[in-house]
Amino acid sequence: MNKSLASVLCAVLYGSLVASIPVGDVSASSHVAQATTVAATSTTSDVASPSPTVPYASDDPNYWLWNETTTSDPQPERGSLGANILGPQNVQIDKQNPDILTPPTTDQGTIGNAKWPFSLSKNQLNTGGWVRQQNVQQMPIATAMAGVNMRLESGAIRELHWHQTAEWAYVLSGSTQITSVDQLGRNYVATVHQGDLWYFPPGIPHSLQATNDSSEGTEFLLIFPDGTFNDDNTLLLTDWLAHTPKEVIAKNFQDNIADWDDIPGSQLYIFPGVPPADNQQPPQSPAGEIPLPFSYPFSQVTPTQYSGGTAKIADSTTFKVATQIAVAEVTVQPGAMREMHWHPTENEWGFFLEGTARVTLFAGSATAQTFDYQAGDISYIPNGYGHYVENTGNTTLKFLEIFNTDVFQDVSLAQWLALTPPALVKQHLQLSNTTMARFNRTKGVVVGGHGASAMPS
Repeated sequence: MNKSLASVLCAVLYGSLVASIPVGDVSASSHVAQATTVAATSTTSDVASPSPTVPYASDDPNYWLWNETTTSDPQPERGSLGANILGPQNVQIDKQNPDILTPPTTDQGTIGNAKWPFSLSKNQLNTGGWVRQQNVQQMPIATAMAGVNMRLESGAIRELHWHQTAEWAYVLSGSTQITSVDQLGRNYVATVHQGDLWYFPPGIPHSLQATNDSSEGTEFLLIFPDGTFNDDNTLLLTDWLAHTPKEVIAKNFQDNIADWDDIPGSQLYIFPGVPPADNQQPPQSPAGEIPLPFSYPFSQVTPTQYSGGTAKIADSTTFKVATQIAVAEVTVQPGAMREMHWHPTENEWGFFLEGTARVTLFAGSATAQTFDYQAGDISYIPNGYGHYVENTGNTTLKFLEIFNTDVFQDVSLAQWLALTPPALVKQHLQLSNTTMARFNRTKGVVVGGHGASAMPS
């Protein structure tokens, strides 16, 4: 091929690519010029050819623009886009949400609010503790699960009760003693420590009491696999008896009605009590003890180490009785991220324990939105939505991924591409053979801060 003919063909190719670029997309036209130069000068098959189908993705930087360590004045400005706020501004909220105030240019459309701080939930104060909750009233997107945060002072009791849904718990601080009796009359008592779990199947009665292992008592997170769950609708022992004629109660227990004169006239819910002994034993049941423990020592599970952090999982393969809720406890080092992935059929209810993060949810149909999270915040990701969790701070990020399922499952974007025929991937993404050879055929799970993953100084 002579030089004249080669020049003509390159010009035609360049013209067809530029015609497909939206007006004003400077970064895309720059990409085309670079790609055309490569195509004209390279003679190796390892270099990707330019695609005439759509413009290239922009290289515009999309870092978060501030975090808890910076002193930047939060304004809705990203490069040449946006302008400063002239009216009233809630600066503290804007500082916590850089990717809402200044979204990455890759965001498009809206998904619905996927963030709820427990600090915005109304708190119910009781003698002996407090409780606050999140359900679809606070977070309409969270249809599959609801959360409750409860605090009990030392010895305080969350009274005997049951739910129409399962109850799963993660102890945030202190120790909680749980009791239960199942439908066959088998009983169970255990002390659940910080970082450990409990689970009660639907309809199984139970109680929760703070031990005196800590003078502060206990605090825990409760998850219910129903987004409409409302803790105000719990079925309580004292509430039931207060609304039952006393002669019926006496007849039921084959007792004298006068023996029931001092029962509460309304629910107790949370009330002070005497701290239980750590080795407290239940009454001996003719039916024996519950065979599958309702508690699980998750804090004793050794996490798996990855290049950017750790992860450990508890689901029905290890915590046998927990057939409706699974969890992953994840840590992410500064500059690292929970890799890009999705969950095939499971919705994800997340809770951030330490550090700060950003998460972009990809919903398909060119819709993506980025949210920022701090300790105490709730996230929610519908099943099938692509996402990652990136540490945006200078300390370790720690969070829970909680799912309405019996077995934890996820699909890794990197592993998917690594195990797909390379020629097919190359035709989609125009990647070089060298780049594709680096794809990991095993899940990265939490990946380190290699490349352009950390915020520039």
